[in-house]
Amino acid sequence: MLKDIPSYVVEDVAIAIVPKLPTGDEPETLWEVYVINLKDEPIANVIVASKGYGVHEGEDVKTSTLRHFIGDIEPLSYELIEPIQEQLFGLNNEYWLSYYIDTRIYDKKFVFLPESINDKYFTPIPLINRKGVMIL
Repeated sequence: MLKDIPSYVVEDVAIAIVPKLPTGDEPETLWEVYVINLKDEPIANVIVASKGYGVHEGEDVKTSTLRHFIGDIEPLSYELIEPIQEQLFGLNNEYWLSYYIDTRIYDKKFVFLPESINDKYFTPIPLINRKGVMIL
């Protein structure tokens, strides 16, 4: 039964969206999505499924679901999930994170709401040392 499956709380793991550091060749701001391990222990077999959905110009819109195998993330470190285009900021941007610690599986859904990826909501992102939007 579903009630018999243990559920473990995700703590000290975040998803952040930050502007990419410019190289001088880009005509527009590029953005990157990261998973951040703020724990003092590694997380293993990290998988992230990402998708966007919502309404654009009166039409329901849904992007493809992308699945990213990140692997292991060391304590107090981060890994790039994917780049993201600014055109998607008007949608809900969902990241479903799963990982293991020892033999326990953890998972959590992080949703960046429409228009929440905006510099007025920027905060310093730990470990990355840049400003962006983060969900913990």
